Amino acid sequence: MSTESSRGAGRARPASGALLLCRAEPGSVVPAARLLHERMLLARAGDEWSVLVPEGGPWRSGADPVERVVNGWAIALTVGVSWPVLALWWDGERAGFTLAAGFRRPVGYVWLADGTPAGVEEAVRTFADRLGLDPVLDMQALEELTEPDADADAAARLSGVLAVLTRAGVFLPPGLVPGDPTDTLLEAALFQPDTRRIGTDGSDGRSATSGEERDGRGRTRAPGPAAEAEPGGGPGRAREQGQRGTPEAREPARPGGVTGAGPPAPRPFPAGGPYSVPALALVQMAAGLPLAVWGLRHRSGGWIVAGTLLLAQGTLTLTGHVLTHPRD
Repeated sequence: MSTESSRGAGRARPASGALLLCRAEPGSVVPAARLLHERMLLARAGDEWSVLVPEGGPWRSGADPVERVVNGWAIALTVGVSWPVLALWWDGERAGFTLAAGFRRPVGYVWLADGTPAGVEEAVRTFADRLGLDPVLDMQALEELTEPDADADAAARLSGVLAVLTRAGVFLPPGLVPGDPTDTLLEAALFQPDTRRIGTDGSDGRSATSGEERDGRGRTRAPGPAAEAEPGGGPGRAREQGQRGTPEAREPARPGGVTGAGPPAPRPFPAGGPYSVPALALVQMAAGLPLAVWGLRHRSGGWIVAGTLLLAQGTLTLTGHVLTHPRD
């Protein structure tokens, strides 16, 4: 009886949602997230991890299932970068995860809504190996998630995966719980002081919910020297500059004077990172073409979108570079 009620409760959760965990600092994730041209929130999820919370336009409109969409996004995010992306997804019938890492074949696992394992056990071993998890303790915990358990539904299985990943440095912000509706996840992400908005036009901005800084585990940090310094204005001005990222806070000190935001921050790399623009554009085009072709062959809208985005971004980047840097 308890088993039937547990399964019935699993089927009663029709809401779809997803989380994208990136093994990189938020600042490194922004350029890759812009390429998706989807509305998302980006927050810190550990000392070396970030989490993207998508609004879920494609699957909310019924164009594609959430699994197909986020799998394509995870692959697109890893093109031209050295860090992996873990996509957690769920809907009314199933839930699972997909790990994408560069040009390697993605690996993932699936559970039915009531928590019944429906994946290949070997995929869990590959998953643990690629993330550098402990081959004994962590692997044992992951294998338990692939065994029948009448008391654990699909959301509980995903929470179990996250519990194992805490030993790899993953700490989701409070309120980001696998299985919750997308609106609940977005609301929780907005409460984080370092949350950034990623727009459909590729823009990004910070959510000014608080002036406090927090470390990778969500603990409040004491204000740094830049927040305490008062030349050119009081503490309120320093906090305002830190939140808005004004030119004074970003630019190095000029000869003969010092900016009012404390020690100058180093200039960031361009949007494409430390790599040359033509090289990154060619990588995007080389990765986008086979993804789009594969999506057409298998009638997968998510893969087609991911491939097309990469092709378009690479083509536009390369064209712009050629026009602005003509050869002599």
